[in-house]
Amino acid sequence: MGIDVWVERQAVRPTVVPDVPMTSPTATGPDALVGEVATLDWEALAARVRTCTLCDLCQTRTQTVFGVGNREADWLIVGEAPGADEDRQGEPFVGRAGKLLNEMLLAIGLRREEVYIANILKCRPPKNRDPRPEEVVKCEPYLRRQVALIQPRIILALGRIAAQNLLKTDTRIGAMRGRTFRYADTDIPVVVTYHPAYLLRSPQEKRKVWQDLQRARRIYAEVRQAVSV
Repeated sequence: MGIDVWVERQAVRPTVVPDVPMTSPTATGPDALVGEVATLDWEALAARVRTCTLCDLCQTRTQTVFGVGNREADWLIVGEAPGADEDRQGEPFVGRAGKLLNEMLLAIGLRREEVYIANILKCRPPKNRDPRPEEVVKCEPYLRRQVALIQPRIILALGRIAAQNLLKTDTRIGAMRGRTFRYADTDIPVVVTYHPAYLLRSPQEKRKVWQDLQRARRIYAEVRQAVSV
């Protein structure tokens, strides 16, 4: 792909960055969990997603893309929406961007099988357009239930759309990098970085993503230490 696997050259002194509280969720946040979706186990949730017709994307999808990985993972990786490859195979991040994501994870000592990978949307938007607000609202309870079932210790948001929808903000991604957010009504830290597809177009930005990954790893280590105390 023309992008080398990143290898840490030297230890980087952590930068202390104060936590940034997330804005209060709206009625489509916590309230969206009130109801049947909030009680579903993994199998029932997957079945519900597979047959979902809540928005018009059900008319153009090949299949839904539920998510993949370790259902007890400490790390939850969240992207935007399925692309053409994902729509065909039913798995997130399987194309060129997926291969690069695997390399990004390996660079911080994680294998794809150790994390859980999901998207804001479970269906591919036609022509890979940006998700529409009403589509995100309809799909949000599914991701929130996945978070509740996994109970990850950290969430890595890949790209502007994933970050903005997870955090209910219109802040540009450059301004979100280097800050620690919390997901919805939980204490789960959210770290924002660029999407692998963006790196394929702009490989000169890989240094910034490497910084974000190092920072996420430090935050994760701090969370684990706090839990073990």
